[in-house]
Amino acid sequence: MVSERLGQYIDQKGLSYYAFENSLGAGRGSISKAVKEGKSIGSNVIENILSQYPDLNPIWLVTGRGSMFKQDDDFLLNKSIDAFPLRTDKNLESQQIPLYDIEAVAGLVPLFQDRTTQTPLDYISIPRLPKCDGAVYVTGDSMYPLLKSGDIVLYKEVNDIKNEIFWGEMYLLSMDMSGEEYITVKYIQKSEHQGHVRLVSQNKHHQDKDVEMSKIKALALVKASIRINSMN
Repeated sequence: MVSERLGQYIDQKGLSYYAFENSLGAGRGSISKAVKEGKSIGSNVIENILSQYPDLNPIWLVTGRGSMFKQDDDFLLNKSIDAFPLRTDKNLESQQIPLYDIEAVAGLVPLFQDRTTQTPLDYISIPRLPKCDGAVYVTGDSMYPLLKSGDIVLYKEVNDIKNEIFWGEMYLLSMDMSGEEYITVKYIQKSEHQGHVRLVSQNKHHQDKDVEMSKIKALALVKASIRINSMN
């Protein structure tokens, strides 16, 4: 039903019904009542909604087919997406993932400490991905050819670094290197040295490195990567 899907869209956008109704110039409670009671929504109201919210996919709204957000259906036309889910992951039909500028937020540590104070560059919407907390641009070639500089990685933060590592998976991490923050993407494997982890690159020109776990100050499991394909 259109009203049910509209309620899902409003929730996904994080809007209140009052704000949504106000943006449409609709009477207070008119949309919330239709959604909560499963009532039909007039075609003129639907046209108004689609004009005010161009990211909403009209086919999904009316029929339930396709993705909630319009850009999701066109996303693969100019981008390559690789997902790295765990078996326990549950994919979400849609989500708005904030894309951050690492330099602007002064590193992963302050970003993970308080995301509410950070302003994203943009939001990424990709259907049927595991829950992600954010996304950042990759620099360096340690994971080439799987990742190259300029690609985007989507991540899920790890709160308990000592106990929540899935060995052999790919991680975005921040390390303390002589008082400076070093941010990289690596596979994390078990180390033969007590209190250490082994960082492994996809690029065979980079040597494996054992580092003290205590030097890892921020850690996030990489859930997907995006590469923008050039037409040149």
